[in-house]
Amino acid sequence: MVSEYDVRSQKQHILLVARWMDEHAPGVIIGQELLDAARKMQKALKEKGLAQSTINNRTQVVKRVLSLSYREWDWIDLPLDGKLRKPSPKNERHVYLTEMELAELLEAVPERYRIERKVILLAMLTGMRRGELMALESGNVYTGRIVLRPNQTKSGKPRVIPLTEEALPLVEALPFDTTGDRVRGAFEKAREKIGRPDIRFHDLRHCYASLLASKGEALTSIRDLLGHSVTDRRPAAMRMPTRQDGRAWWRSCRGSATNQQPHTEEN
Repeated sequence: MVSEYDVRSQKQHILLVARWMDEHAPGVIIGQELLDAARKMQKALKEKGLAQSTINNRTQVVKRVLSLSYREWDWIDLPLDGKLRKPSPKNERHVYLTEMELAELLEAVPERYRIERKVILLAMLTGMRRGELMALESGNVYTGRIVLRPNQTKSGKPRVIPLTEEALPLVEALPFDTTGDRVRGAFEKAREKIGRPDIRFHDLRHCYASLLASKGEALTSIRDLLGHSVTDRRPAAMRMPTRQDGRAWWRSCRGSATNQQPHTEEN
């Protein structure tokens, strides 16, 4: 199961589902038995108090196995994955920042986090997930685009992300010489400085989509750019804001973000 669904961002959910099945449905046979076991798992996780989004991630693992069993492996005679529902999370929350607020957030990143500032800025300019950013290698950049392999995306499908001129300098030195923990630390310090402890790194993804929509980008294109399908279309201009004409501010911001001076502090 893990080998056929080897998506880095989903690995934890795959292992947790396997563990739950070993403990509560040992020897379960792929088919109706697995479907019934998955429904019991959903109920147990809900009673345990897990967020619906987390339950949905675990459910998706089973749906994927059932789908492969019917469509690829010929292990079962009927498509059962569609019978396993994933209710929409009632606790889903989205925070959208204005371009000015994004600028303030970036400016608030402490100076010692130069590389981490680059990662945060690239997230703002591409809508990429933190895991995708941290997995980037020089081989992922090709003719002005980031090309992600199936094992680097949440969907398990290849993904093409066009880069704006502002984003190109940020991917000149990959992989990023930092860790996910350092990026998280830099982001948390920046949000505290601007008095927005409610902001999460993933919200940058929502902001990217919202800003593209406000600039006239088609919803289908935005869907593709966020990773639901492959696209080679260049996104609408996505620039950070200005207080007057903004050009001087942007050059300064971009210069600090692309500075290659290594960090010297750990936290």
